[in-house]
Amino acid sequence: MDWILNNPETLWEALVQHVIIVAEALAISLAIALPLGIWSARRPRVYALVLGATGILYTIPALALFALLIPIMGLGQGPALTAIVMYSLLVLTRNVVVGLRNVPGDILEAADGMGYGRWRRLGAIELPLALPVIIAGIRLTVVTQISVATVGAFIGAGGLGDIIFQGITQDIGDKVVVGAVFASALAILADESLRFIETRVRAAGGLE
Repeated sequence: MDWILNNPETLWEALVQHVIIVAEALAISLAIALPLGIWSARRPRVYALVLGATGILYTIPALALFALLIPIMGLGQGPALTAIVMYSLLVLTRNVVVGLRNVPGDILEAADGMGYGRWRRLGAIELPLALPVIIAGIRLTVVTQISVATVGAFIGAGGLGDIIFQGITQDIGDKVVVGAVFASALAILADESLRFIETRVRAAGGLE
């Protein structure tokens, strides 16, 4: 791999940029999906509307979504970050809801009997018990975000996808392979790391 030996700084910069994009998208997605999931978990009609809306966003092809956002936001990380967040809401919100709904009713009744208020019960009991399901959603979401962020380089978002697209336009096969391998490795690393965390959380909660 001559290209990687001659351009380690470029590769490192693209990798860091990719990680930052995904981290920012995940933080924004959680900030939206967590309260949305909590709000709709005990409200079936609201949940149906939320699931329908986020489901529509999830089904839009990435390039089509970029095309819709570019006239409003221009090129660069802005529309890419927005698209990544939009793709993330379905899985994250759904897993928050499923996790909260799976909390046993007798535990909730016991908490009410002990004088727990609504918000105290949510923070001390419901969310900790729902955490393994929420982490499973985060795991799937992060892998999706890494993938969409790679495509986001097409509209100037940078990251590892930028190396892939440059390699294609410059007809440098090594560059394409390096970008693809590192993007794939990043997705695998994120998936396995979050799988490990999910397993530990389940074991700590006695869910295995």
